[in-house]
Amino acid sequence: MARRVVITECSAITPIGHTKEDIVKSLVEGISGVEKLRDDGLLSDFIQSGVFGTVSYPIDFSFKREHRKTMGPVSFYACQVAKEVFERAGLSQDFISSGRLGVAFGSTHGSPSVQREIYKTFFSNSRADFSSIGAVDYLKSMVHTTAVNITRMFGITGRVISSSTACTTSSQSVGFGYETIKYGMQDAMLCGGADEYDTTTVAVFDNLLACSTRYNDTPHMTPRPFDKNRDGLVVGEGAGAVLLEEYEFAKKRGANILAEVIGFSCNNNGGDLILPNIDGISETIRLGLKDAGISAETVDFVSAHATATKMGDVMEAQAMAGVYGASPLVTGLKSYTGHTMGSCGVIEMILTLYMMEDGFIAPTLNLKDIDERCAMISHVVNLMESYIRIAAVQNFAFGGVNTCIIVKKLD
Repeated sequence: MARRVVITECSAITPIGHTKEDIVKSLVEGISGVEKLRDDGLLSDFIQSGVFGTVSYPIDFSFKREHRKTMGPVSFYACQVAKEVFERAGLSQDFISSGRLGVAFGSTHGSPSVQREIYKTFFSNSRADFSSIGAVDYLKSMVHTTAVNITRMFGITGRVISSSTACTTSSQSVGFGYETIKYGMQDAMLCGGADEYDTTTVAVFDNLLACSTRYNDTPHMTPRPFDKNRDGLVVGEGAGAVLLEEYEFAKKRGANILAEVIGFSCNNNGGDLILPNIDGISETIRLGLKDAGISAETVDFVSAHATATKMGDVMEAQAMAGVYGASPLVTGLKSYTGHTMGSCGVIEMILTLYMMEDGFIAPTLNLKDIDERCAMISHVVNLMESYIRIAAVQNFAFGGVNTCIIVKKLD
């Protein structure tokens, strides 16, 4: 028998703030976290895009040295949000290390800044330099570094899942964590994702002509999801974590329940690895609704993937219109943070939970002139007081991977 799964705690490090108060303030006041790209001496003469969703405030990483030595920047982010979730959740250490708690956490690349230093050493032609590379360098940079550093820091012995599917990394983490609890394999899961600041990530998307370049001197004006004047995505950084628990377990221990996860879907377009696919996106939404056991008209709000690419926004808007019609309100939250890569799904879920809790819906930032090809859905263009009962968080990735998570606020 399937079990109910609830979200009991969350934490995020984002370009628009770290605490809930700062993040909500940015959403309410329309404050962008996009800044000018830092010149780190790598490819700066070749990258056309000059903007980045930046975490520009200090963070107090008060980790023990024994834990820090295997962590690159991406794991610092991951372990910090995990630490904050556990501190607020009130779980005992006995439970955390009991095997009944698992981790589903990932990133896009691991730690590209650490990888960069390793590669530079590999090609230095110096035996002395080569000998400086140690085992910890691999542990800092490997793709599953976030998940295993979390397990090490907190003594977690349960199931470990480390997705790495670009833009759907953390939404898969939440979805797979939900399924793990739903079908009785764990009683709780820490789920999320992280990605760090590095210009190599910008270079990848810039080379694919997917990045915003028109607003390099006015970074707060980009990205522009669904807007006629959008010109591409803005790469960003950040991390997010949510604690999922089996409903009866959470209720028995008196946990604060933020929302219930009622549906998850994940599928593939089965074709082109880059171009968006309206049929694949539409089917993902339908499968999410089917898993949740609800009809399309019961969804109040959709957090759209909305990267502000030319065709991606059009395909997503048309898919939503085909499944939902014009009933749910839609916001593209990347307009505030940029595209935080592997962490975008969980960050956008957390922002949605904040809006659910506080009774408002933030508008899509920079949406001034709606592209007529995207105009068939109900865009939020001004701050609204609104009660969200059921919300869908959509994310789509290179490789044709699509996800949809549906959450419900408990009465």
